Amino acid sequence: MTINPTVDMTMTTPRLTSGGKNRADGPTVQAGGGGINVARGIRRLGGSALAVHTRGREIGHYLDRLLDEEGIPHRGVDIDRETRTAFVVAEEWTGHSYHIVPPGPELTETDERRLLETICREAAGCRYLVLTGSPTPRLREDFCAEIIRSLADTDTRILLDVTAPQLRKALTNEVFLIRLDRATAEDLTGTPIETFEDARAANEHLLDIGATANAVTTVGALGAVYSTPRAHHELPAPALVDGPRSDACAGDSLVAALTHHLTLGTRLEEAAAFAVAAAAATVALRGTQMFTRAEVERLRAAMPAGRRVAR
Repeated sequence: MTINPTVDMTMTTPRLTSGGKNRADGPTVQAGGGGINVARGIRRLGGSALAVHTRGREIGHYLDRLLDEEGIPHRGVDIDRETRTAFVVAEEWTGHSYHIVPPGPELTETDERRLLETICREAAGCRYLVLTGSPTPRLREDFCAEIIRSLADTDTRILLDVTAPQLRKALTNEVFLIRLDRATAEDLTGTPIETFEDARAANEHLLDIGATANAVTTVGALGAVYSTPRAHHELPAPALVDGPRSDACAGDSLVAALTHHLTLGTRLEEAAAFAVAAAAATVALRGTQMFTRAEVERLRAAMPAGRRVAR
């Protein structure tokens, strides 16, 4: 699900300066947004996924065309206002990328109802539903919670990767798995997430309140912790030869690899390890580029051994 998709335009410049013009190569253009990126990642790993997304006016139809050209199955839901455009500038001198993202369109009550009905209809026939990505401005806070409640009597497993306030409202309903990034985990617990111990505490919170039986909290360059009611699994990230370049799409890559391996029947802790490798493979790339399957498999093989901590 992508409530607030983007058309991402990426340009590369030798070095950013504050005066004069910054000449750039490009742009390259692709469809973006959390759920769309997850669908793209699943397909790169050999799986299949349907991206459900909003579609607003001219840019929304351009988004449709980009997804069609890329071969990503998708279902667009018309909204009243224009889909947003985001910009990425990659600087060759530092190797860093700068992602500039506007808030996006507000949804009307009719837009929200149409989107909710489409998501629930499509998800009812799927093994997994990934609720992820940025909300639109002033989206009602229980939107994701209502999706979860609507699918409670189906066999669809829900992976939740959203921020507050959507997350807080959704926590009153149990889902299959919740993924927290560092900022969201800190917002939820009030404690900075700097170590594996901090990540374990964030996962403990989710497990203790009954929001999920499977939790993953990421710890930046350290890796991630995957937790169940029985144990925590600390998963160190692989070393990157050229260091990190852009964290855009890293979380989406993690969720894509995790979801794909779950559909294959991979053990959850091993699926989470592949997810960490996918995030690392994406962090090594510029802009909004995502991993290749070969690089994920290479990094997974190079990952340090993890540690199991009993609860």
